[in-house]
Amino acid sequence: MTEASRHRTRLVGLGLSALFVVLAGKAGYLALSSDRESGRLATRTGEQVARADIVDRNGEQLATSVSVYSLVANPQLIWDPREVATRLAGVLPDIDADSLTSRLSDQSREFVWVKRGLTPRQRQTVFDLGLEGLWFKEEISRAYPRGTLAGQVLGFVNVDGVGAGGIEFSQNDRLASGGEPLRLTIDNGVQAAVEAELAASAAADGFEGAAVILMEARTGEVRAMASWPPFNPNRASDIAMDDPSRMNRATGALYELGSVFKPLTIAAALEAGAIRPTDMFDVHDPIEMRGYTISDLHPIGTRANVTTIISESSNIGTVHINQKLGPRRQQDFLKRVGLLDRSPVELSGSAAPILPERMDDLTAATMAYGHGIAVTPMAFLSAFAAFANGGERVTPTLIVDETRKPQPVRVMSAITADLVNAMMREAVLTGTGKNAEVAGYRVAGKTGTAEKPVPGGYDDGRNISSFAAIFPYDSPQYALIVTLDDPKAGPGGSVASQNAAPAAGRIIERVAPLLGIAPRFEDLRPASDGYRARSDERTSL
Repeated sequence: MTEASRHRTRLVGLGLSALFVVLAGKAGYLALSSDRESGRLATRTGEQVARADIVDRNGEQLATSVSVYSLVANPQLIWDPREVATRLAGVLPDIDADSLTSRLSDQSREFVWVKRGLTPRQRQTVFDLGLEGLWFKEEISRAYPRGTLAGQVLGFVNVDGVGAGGIEFSQNDRLASGGEPLRLTIDNGVQAAVEAELAASAAADGFEGAAVILMEARTGEVRAMASWPPFNPNRASDIAMDDPSRMNRATGALYELGSVFKPLTIAAALEAGAIRPTDMFDVHDPIEMRGYTISDLHPIGTRANVTTIISESSNIGTVHINQKLGPRRQQDFLKRVGLLDRSPVELSGSAAPILPERMDDLTAATMAYGHGIAVTPMAFLSAFAAFANGGERVTPTLIVDETRKPQPVRVMSAITADLVNAMMREAVLTGTGKNAEVAGYRVAGKTGTAEKPVPGGYDDGRNISSFAAIFPYDSPQYALIVTLDDPKAGPGGSVASQNAAPAAGRIIERVAPLLGIAPRFEDLRPASDGYRARSDERTSL
């Protein structure tokens, strides 16, 4: 071998040795570096506090934290970004290969999220690819084992595990600190029954949206709160931000609720001494007021007493009563029952009411029967529940707090509450609420049908239908409101007596046994029989 050949052989050997040194150093660097991951797929467990569970009043799980794996990359450890991105896009179809290639090509970065929340099958598939520069990061994710049950109440968390809606948002600090589960006042069994009946009503009445709230009057604890369409917090990231299922209509939607306001108007007038239960009012002639005509849907006779005005839902009679009350005392009463403010329930989306720009005789008249003022179903129910609590209003709550001692506010006397309850019982026995009656459970309540407001006026082809109830009538414990947004017209029309009232009846029939209320089947007539007018032209709506 010539000297030149030996020299070339020596150079090749030195080159190979240098290459092996580089490769060995790279391998050692990847294996031993304390602040970098292996060039092959590995798993890193982060120091993350598990978010506290959310449970119902009986300790049944509504939301919990589970371990999931996310795919992460270190661009500085990837030899061919295009190849890695293309192969990942082949098994994870929602990945954009070009975008990922660009991010993996950025050698200034050591950490890039590839995909959060892999399923076990996706994780195994990616692992089998054996690509360099990737690893699995173990994270804590949120799961809602009951799917859509109380979905809008629970809310959801964002991709970083921070509350972004419902209780998850309003109680984020409490939940993020971990510890004992957060216990809600919701009862899973009652909530499921309410949602099932709401779904059945949606199929029958074809409404645009709906809300149902059931509240224990003495404590203010909400036993069920349902909104339609249903929302699945497990799929929150896949649901468009403007999807109607995201709205909790019980606390975030504002409605002109119509004649369910009439019992409050009557109570205010009785409490102020402006009227007596036996007073008679002209209900025959429509009321003309500054170019507006206030009339009744159906005639109920020439004259009627207060019970008949409630049971037959007379706008004319209610306005006459409110004129005796007067705008100032009306506003004072509405303020006292909380209808001029947002509901203080523990949800940040609780909406403030929409009030008339100016308070005058016309707005006072329309507000008396629930027009010209828009409130949330939750705000209305917390006021209405005073009828089931001896005239005292209690702040509503969704969270069980053993130290909480409700501070009731007296908004009317117990006698006034009893009188109006008797009138509402008559409305269910013989008036517009007949379809809400449930054998054995003695419902008292009031229908409300209001045309939907549109720019420049109201749409007489679209309604908000509601039924507000207390039960059992002779020993009130619970208050309920059912509100249907634009139900389709059935055989009896799109009025509340034909949709919201029967929906409320079905809900009460289903949940009363779950609430431990024993049925009673004797015929209990309301104490106000002696107050009823004997009109020869009464007609039920």
